[in-house]
Amino acid sequence: MHSKKLRDFVFRLHRYIGLAVGLIAIIIGLTGSLLVFHDEISEFLLHRQIGTITPQGVRLPVEVILNQVKTAYTNQPDVTIDRIYISAKPNAPAVVVPRKQDTDFAELYVNPYNGAIIGNSQKIFSERFFSVVYELHYSLLAGKTGYAIAGIAALLMCILSITGILLWPGWRKLLNGFKIKWNAHPKRVNFDIHKVAGIVTAIFIALTGFTGFCWNFSDFTNPIIYAVTFTNKSASEPVSKLIPGKTPLQLTDQLETARATFPNAMLGTIYFPRKPEDALSIRFKLPQDDDENGQSYVYLDQYSGKVLRVDNILKIPLGDRVLNSFEPLHYGTFGGLPTRILYIFVGLAPLILFITGFVMWWYRRKSTSKLLKEAIFMETLSKNAQK
Repeated sequence: MHSKKLRDFVFRLHRYIGLAVGLIAIIIGLTGSLLVFHDEISEFLLHRQIGTITPQGVRLPVEVILNQVKTAYTNQPDVTIDRIYISAKPNAPAVVVPRKQDTDFAELYVNPYNGAIIGNSQKIFSERFFSVVYELHYSLLAGKTGYAIAGIAALLMCILSITGILLWPGWRKLLNGFKIKWNAHPKRVNFDIHKVAGIVTAIFIALTGFTGFCWNFSDFTNPIIYAVTFTNKSASEPVSKLIPGKTPLQLTDQLETARATFPNAMLGTIYFPRKPEDALSIRFKLPQDDDENGQSYVYLDQYSGKVLRVDNILKIPLGDRVLNSFEPLHYGTFGGLPTRILYIFVGLAPLILFITGFVMWWYRRKSTSKLLKEAIFMETLSKNAQK
């Protein structure tokens, strides 16, 4: 294909994808900007509502905290504990999630030093607010259909970024590609803003778009990633071997076994079995792990205490490392505070690019319409002259 024809094709593809996906991209981008500092904002607002937790010596054992929570549900014997989060921060509450059949209750915030329940997520405005923002971000508040639409939009945003990079005028002269002529005609200023905002954020929009697509269509993309990286997918989830008449082991014993597997790690989260055959899953944060909650797991048989599987973040295969890299790439945490601040502007970029892109399309459409009218007028004059 001739280079000019190829460029015209890329230009049209870029324009029509932008017009088609623009509004959805704006919603995803703006909500993404809000979520960049979700943890910090939530923590700040949480402490304003539940007060400050003052460290008082050693924190209570996990079992004691859980017993305190269970006491609050003595009138509901069918309520169980689904999971508990233990923060590494000394002034942070333990978070316990009770469960009834297939429904999670609100998260309970527990003082880890005295076991007192000091709040729940339903009464924390920031948690309710961010819950809506998060659902709007990944599913447009439209359930499974919205989940699919958001995933497709994310892929189109990735393609839009790639076509924008190909069309960037800076490939001919680098300096002009980053220059905005503020004193020029509004049409030129609009174009300059579009090209500069686009090239600065294009790579990051492509990364967030690609990772978002992979997450929303993980059943399709994960096998491809494992195949491309020549990685054997992890075996099916570990299961406990049922022993007739035997009840699950005490959590104290299970934690002792798990801690022996990762002696230098910090306890992060305990996921309790939902079914008799499920395994007990315990999450740890190793000193070398950058993830705040840790990414290493120990799976235990809830009846025998046998270690069924260990997922060490430092020893996982390539395919899993690729999948684990999606989170820092999507949320901008890979470069610390500077990249997280940058990602706020990346989230704003779709709004800027859509407005400037729409204005460019409007100018072009207006110009085409004017030329068409002039051509019709000239043709009419010619016909009248022939008469």
